Amino acid sequence: MDTPENDRTATQAQQALDVLAENAEDRAALDALAHSDVLIPVPDDVSDEDATNPSSVALPVLEQPGGVPMVPVFTSELEMSELLPFVSRYRLVPLGALASQWPAEDLSLTIDASSPHGLTLTSEGVRTLLARP
Repeated sequence: MDTPENDRTATQAQQALDVLAENAEDRAALDALAHSDVLIPVPDDVSDEDATNPSSVALPVLEQPGGVPMVPVFTSELEMSELLPFVSRYRLVPLGALASQWPAEDLSLTIDASSPHGLTLTSEGVRTLLARP
């Protein structure tokens, strides 16, 4: 899906992802992405109290082919429903804040996994490219 800058239906994050698909080192697009909010699916086994706790976020960890763990996040409800139609709860979190607290272990972050503008980053990539104070 191409999301030209004049397309008002595309989110700022989706526009940044489109730019990054063409030029992975575009600082303006990385900054725009880091300053965007993303939807994080709330795992089914998380209590309502934990799901709404403003000081912590339960990360849904899925396994990629090869057994590498990853956390899926999404730029819109539509993107999330296309890949995970069964998700009933999610949190809206600033991506830069999430990245600044990203775990050091081998845990990838995938943004809009099923879309043409999807992006997957390693743990190090999340912390170095997207972390904002």
